[in-house]
Amino acid sequence: MSSLAHQTHSVAATGTTEHGHALAVPLLAIAAFSIVTTEYIIVGLLPGVSRDLRISISAAGQLVTLFAFTVMLFGPVLTVLLSHVERKRLFVIILAIFAVSNAVAAWSPNIWVLSLARFLPALALPVFWGTASETAGELADPERAGKAVSQVYLGISAALVFGIPLGTLAAQGFGWRGTFWGLSALSIVMAILLQVFMPTLPRPQRLRIGEQLRILKDPFFLANIALSVVVFTAMFTSYTYLADTLEQLAHIPPAQVGWWLMGFGGVGMIGNWLGGHFVGRNPLTATLVAAAVLALGMAASTLIAGSTVWLALTLAAWGIANTALFPICQVRVMKSASHAQALAGTLNVSMANAGIGLGAIIGGVAIHHVGLWSVGYIGAAVAVFALVTIPFIARIRPE
Repeated sequence: MSSLAHQTHSVAATGTTEHGHALAVPLLAIAAFSIVTTEYIIVGLLPGVSRDLRISISAAGQLVTLFAFTVMLFGPVLTVLLSHVERKRLFVIILAIFAVSNAVAAWSPNIWVLSLARFLPALALPVFWGTASETAGELADPERAGKAVSQVYLGISAALVFGIPLGTLAAQGFGWRGTFWGLSALSIVMAILLQVFMPTLPRPQRLRIGEQLRILKDPFFLANIALSVVVFTAMFTSYTYLADTLEQLAHIPPAQVGWWLMGFGGVGMIGNWLGGHFVGRNPLTATLVAAAVLALGMAASTLIAGSTVWLALTLAAWGIANTALFPICQVRVMKSASHAQALAGTLNVSMANAGIGLGAIIGGVAIHHVGLWSVGYIGAAVAVFALVTIPFIARIRPE
């Protein structure tokens, strides 16, 4: 805590008011919501993008893959390379990138321009995710650092849960292009507010990662990373195409799909709490239980798509398991690392995005060759594979 206290004192030395300090943390949380929503909102926009750009839904789904794989490949490297940049400047630049990229996405005349507009923010997102919570702790008093960090993660969690349904609802009201214009405007506003209210922090030292990279030689850590890839592949094989599934298989009117996704996300907040509550006891067991419920939910949602009541109950179970797996996987991987937990967390985010991208690919191929009805069953099969691997991972756990 002494280091954190010193950093807090240094911030105060800049002459920024306590009022500015108090505003900076919630502003970071809102910025986190805006940035992470930009990644996940595309799932709710896929049907509109597909129709407007005259491409198949499976081709549109590869926008999810592009974003996810970019985060996977460049996230840890860029986070390390930019670790020495003063945080206020870094966040304002990142938000400016998101503002421009979302504006280009809104204007996109074809899938290629839209792909470029998705690639650029994917480079910046993991850098923000990897540094925002740490910065919130520096901005707060030592005794309030934990609460400040949780505020930023609340913004991230809200984006994970509500980003897709909000995008779907916005697309119904303003079109998918209007949704991207709105995100662009929000990014501009947040950049300005952070520039005005966020204090200038001491410039961080460059990270030395040689010692941290030793975790890549730990088989238990690597097994947990691989498990995250499989789990997120299972989740997004079906979740990427949930909006289209609700329209085409359950025959939900397009104007109501966003509300169904909102309900999916709202119930999922229960999963966010449950995952955070139980993962500390036994992370692998928590993963096993959540993945089992996930598999049942995805498979059953296809089987009973014609019954509104049963579909709603099934989606509730699926939503709880889906959202619970976000904190469960993050905590499980960080606990599996003998040291360098910050790097472990960043690597998990990258590998989770690898799973997101793989899931979108698998689901798209399944739709093209088999049909939309198959993605729930295939996602469930991948989740079952994750279940089978967990006992083997437990055996290599260090004593």
